[in-house]
Amino acid sequence: MSGLKGLNAAAVWEQIGLKLDVMIAAMGEKSPHVAGATGKYDDMRLDWWTSGFWPGMLWIAYDITGAERYKKAAWNWDERLEKLMLQANNFDHDVGFQFLPTAAIKYKLTGDAEARRRALYAANFLAGRFNLRGKFIRAWNGDKHGWSIVDTGMNLSLLFWAASESGDPRFSHIAQEHANTMLNYFIREDGSVHHIIDFDPVTGEIAEAIGGQGAGPDSAWSRGAAWALYGMANTFRYTGEPKYLQAAQRVANFFIAHLPEDQVPHWDFRVETGLEGEPRDSSAGACAASGLLELADLLREPEGRCYRMAAERILGSLYENYGTWDLPTHEAILLQGTGHKPAGQNVNVSLIYGDYFFVEAIAKLNGWSHRIF
Repeated sequence: MSGLKGLNAAAVWEQIGLKLDVMIAAMGEKSPHVAGATGKYDDMRLDWWTSGFWPGMLWIAYDITGAERYKKAAWNWDERLEKLMLQANNFDHDVGFQFLPTAAIKYKLTGDAEARRRALYAANFLAGRFNLRGKFIRAWNGDKHGWSIVDTGMNLSLLFWAASESGDPRFSHIAQEHANTMLNYFIREDGSVHHIIDFDPVTGEIAEAIGGQGAGPDSAWSRGAAWALYGMANTFRYTGEPKYLQAAQRVANFFIAHLPEDQVPHWDFRVETGLEGEPRDSSAGACAASGLLELADLLREPEGRCYRMAAERILGSLYENYGTWDLPTHEAILLQGTGHKPAGQNVNVSLIYGDYFFVEAIAKLNGWSHRIF
């Protein structure tokens, strides 16, 4: 299987542009999450955790091309999200996934003051979910007051951005405390990760690890590893503290070492019955590839080069073996994503976050530098 070496990243971007134009025509005001066998994306509620990824793709395309159609399609997403925040809603730890690719990037690219205000509003909301005793940001809503998840590592960028933008260090303090909790409890010595840690919300003591979307409490959920390596790389970029860079490398090394021949991961690297016949997760590959490119940029040569090459191998396989380039009416970009295998939900489908991180990674290879996360 070949990677992007020998391929033209600019030509890949041109194909992405053609696909984005198909998506704009088909999407309208939809908030997409999953595209199944029909190739049509669904329409989820706006407070669902994936609502920022489609507009994020549009803002990246606008930043690279300057084409007004992308800006126009992306413009009002942060306003739509904020309106829902003022009603009964289900926003949670994933507001970074929702407001970084909408409000924060909109402000960065256009200087829109309302977008800045909305992003800071979301950062305050996220900071308010911090448990002082356990030093973690609470996941989800309902009665699981002590649950925290590895995915939140990617949302910390909203807090770091808010600290820099507002001058208020409390945002950064909270982000670093949660990052330290990830180092202490989520990332194992071998570089694999837990998905969910259940803490006693009163005392802050750890109760147990829970498998969540992984195969079990001691398994190695591949998308969780992608969240962790990318989130730790970002935390190092914001703080300069080597322990976060070292953690990102440890997870990255585990991820790369466990990739199959075609470089696109199975949904979990550690399934008790073995990996034969187990589904892939193209979204984990895309997210990890973008994180690996971040890691490569943070390291000196030649150390960084190995991570860049690994990212290119993953992206090359995703492009050649998992893309919808020959399916012109298919609304998604990548096939064979896995959402929640233990629950039997969204297996072998297209996932909007897989599409987003593929677009983001290819944009980075084409020189895009206005990072969202």
